[in-house]
Amino acid sequence: MHRARYPTFAILSRQSLRRPSAARISIQSTILGCQRKLHTTPAAALCQSDMPKRKAQTGLDGSNGHSNGAPKKEEMKGLDGTTDLPPADGPHTSQNAWSGPGPAAFDFRSDVVTTPTPSMLRAIQNTTLLDDVFIEDPTTNSLETYMATRTSHEAALFVLSGTMGNQLALRAHLTQPPHSVLCDYRAHILEWEAGGVASLSQALVKGVMPSNGVYLTLEDVEKNVKLGDEIHGAPTRVISLENTLGGTIMPLSEIRKISAFAKKHDIKLHLDGARIWEAVVAGAGSLPEFTKEFDSVSLCFSKGLGAPVGSILVGKKAFIKHARWVRKSIGGGLRQPGVVTAAARVAVDETFGLGPNGEGGLLKASHVMAKRIADLWIGLGGKLSKPTETNMVWFDLEEKGWSDQEVAELGKEHGLRLLGGDWLCIIRLERRLWSAWRKF
Repeated sequence: MHRARYPTFAILSRQSLRRPSAARISIQSTILGCQRKLHTTPAAALCQSDMPKRKAQTGLDGSNGHSNGAPKKEEMKGLDGTTDLPPADGPHTSQNAWSGPGPAAFDFRSDVVTTPTPSMLRAIQNTTLLDDVFIEDPTTNSLETYMATRTSHEAALFVLSGTMGNQLALRAHLTQPPHSVLCDYRAHILEWEAGGVASLSQALVKGVMPSNGVYLTLEDVEKNVKLGDEIHGAPTRVISLENTLGGTIMPLSEIRKISAFAKKHDIKLHLDGARIWEAVVAGAGSLPEFTKEFDSVSLCFSKGLGAPVGSILVGKKAFIKHARWVRKSIGGGLRQPGVVTAAARVAVDETFGLGPNGEGGLLKASHVMAKRIADLWIGLGGKLSKPTETNMVWFDLEEKGWSDQEVAELGKEHGLRLLGGDWLCIIRLERRLWSAWRKF
């Protein structure tokens, strides 16, 4: 039988805080309440109708591994001839990182710590090992074709990270300065990519604060875009949107308005879609409905989907050919990428789902869990700084007077990795893991 696996949820808060006593009492009440509701109602039952029945995946050699999803011990010998993998760090050290949630079980800092599954390991064991610089690896080529089809684009390119995907896209779109990129002032390309747009593309990045306080609108774009060839400015050549941004969904209707504007003025439209999966599963639109509005899209296989590494960049054939060239120039050419692209394919089908709306995947249940936690927090008298639209819950902690350090230390006492008041918690839940929550 398959071991029960439970999905992922995320909790965020960004406020600066002060008093330890109130923090300890309220956080303990919240977590104890979560434990009572979720321990008595297993996570799998929260969204049973949306949870797929897991099928054993057949590898290239025709094998499908053990029925419980764990590879045979004799297949996992290390260089020293031993069969045991080192245990994951933390309270769950009795099992290796592949047979359970691994090191992500008590790590609430980011969705990038989401761990791969045994079915991904089987795919890695049975993958092809040919060269991608020569475009010869069947597993990688198949993944690229598959993702181009699923996003309604002509071609795709596997890259090592979302940052690489975004930077390759902008560099391929921007051919000759002066030029500028317009984006949300909180955008990943502006705040979290080490100034890559300036160094790699020699472009000015203009961050815009949304007038509605949530997401950019066409009116925001029209007020801030640089059109024409006025000599004192850097004309806008790319508009880069991000969906989701901080768990908030940018509506498809607004994206369509901006897309029409960009086409009218010959401006390229890029999507940082690292978490577009979440918007789709939330019911905001299908994957192709979102992605076809853009000239290029970067989608992440890691984060909530759980692949060990990798993203995909999609666009027109000529654009992808140029991006492949740029990828090679910055050391992104891959020799045997099948060991990661095989896992990426499983992550898409298993975690997101096989349908255009994420049908058959695991993400939906994580949204249900996030909503339960948000409702519990409100029931205890707490407030949210943002609506809970996907798998992130934003607690408004400022009124409590708590500090990041106090919350982080409280979590540390119970074996939980937190960033204090700035919580982004990802966990693959099992019943036995709730003991830590009870203590917390």
